[in-house]
Amino acid sequence: MPTTTRVPGTYTRYDFTSGARTLATGDQYLVILAQRLSAGSVAALTPTDVYSADEAAEYFGRGSQAHLMAAAAIAANSSLQLAVCALDDDKAGVAASGSLVLSGPATGSGQVSLRVGTTTVSIAVKAGATAETLTDDLHAALAAQADLPLRATIDRVAEKQSGLIFTARNTGACGNEISLALTITASGVSGELSTMTGGAGDPALPDALSAVFSAGHTLIAVPYSSQDALTTLAAHVNEVSGPTEQRGAVAVTGWRDTLATGITLTGDTNTARITTGWHHGSALPCGILAAVYAATIAAEDDPSEPLDNAVLTGLDVTAQTDWPMRTEMEKALHNGLTPFNVVNNEVQLVRAISTYVKNSQGIDDPTLLDINTIRTLDYIRKAWRTRMSQRFPNNGKLTDHRLRQIKSETLDVLYALQALEMVENIDTYKDQVTVTRNLQDANRADTAIPAPVVRGLHILTGTIYLY
Repeated sequence: MPTTTRVPGTYTRYDFTSGARTLATGDQYLVILAQRLSAGSVAALTPTDVYSADEAAEYFGRGSQAHLMAAAAIAANSSLQLAVCALDDDKAGVAASGSLVLSGPATGSGQVSLRVGTTTVSIAVKAGATAETLTDDLHAALAAQADLPLRATIDRVAEKQSGLIFTARNTGACGNEISLALTITASGVSGELSTMTGGAGDPALPDALSAVFSAGHTLIAVPYSSQDALTTLAAHVNEVSGPTEQRGAVAVTGWRDTLATGITLTGDTNTARITTGWHHGSALPCGILAAVYAATIAAEDDPSEPLDNAVLTGLDVTAQTDWPMRTEMEKALHNGLTPFNVVNNEVQLVRAISTYVKNSQGIDDPTLLDINTIRTLDYIRKAWRTRMSQRFPNNGKLTDHRLRQIKSETLDVLYALQALEMVENIDTYKDQVTVTRNLQDANRADTAIPAPVVRGLHILTGTIYLY
């Protein structure tokens, strides 16, 4: 109200700056970057909120990488806040292909079953059925499964033989990750299956990352686990999470190959804001592993809560020979790779860690090992910034009184965080909260905020004494 007013009266205004004392919410917002099909109704590089698998199919093309990753994420976390920024196939990309040649005729009844990823497509076989008839039946059964990541076409190869050619819907190396397995129970019928190979040319990530740069996503799931992709991701999450942009984000990728190749990948990455889930021998592509892992992280509202033993809903139970031994889990956890394990016929997280394991001098550094640590720091920053914006919406005058107010509000935020068990021992650290005038900028104040983050209880030991 201006002091120049001379008209008599009593004037009242409202001040809302002290109205809220609660902390900011820790909402998680996942964005998936993945390839679309031309049949999709949403153009590439257009971040779009997705609420169901059917929407994802309409937006990005049924059976596309983007559709299947979104569907897997939603199945793993039905309350997920999800967006998808789709990519077009690379113009020079090559689609992976495979084949199946059936031979007959059948001398008994049974089934021919083809497993594509974790989806099994079966046809009934009657005695006397020819290879051509079986091929036609299987082709029709595959065509009825519109969500499959491949298309099947018939190839007549020779007398008494008939074949199917499989082509990945999306081009690029992702097609090589489409697993195929054949089971035949009918006598007289045999099959020669060639797995998916030849896919090459993944789309580049920078344009998609630019499209989501300012959107405030806390999690980014990508299907690519090449060193180039992880290097690009690391640059993005570090920039968007830095002290200028201040939108903390963590990137999530998947790995299904060997431990040795996985720790080579994460060792070269060595970034606190990337986590890579390892599910050895999975029939699912790395993109699905990343989507389910990211959705599971997003399901935990408290960023400081450990994710040990969290169930990864929707992932396949691999063959027992692929389950990691304890020594392999230790090796993975010492090299920035997050292992998954099968327990009671469910896939579970062992311990969610970042790829950061060494400092700039190459010395082992566990400071940011657990992904919870950087996510908790992101939340502390968000809580403090929110409180400052509430109390001092236009910052105001730089006076000693204002500096004392900032310190008081900072301590109040820290004690509130302590009540939530995100930080601890604030009484011990409260003297380290300082608000001082900057010596080089007369219009700036600098605040020191101690963050004694509560660590997860990952290991509990006990000693049994015999008397």
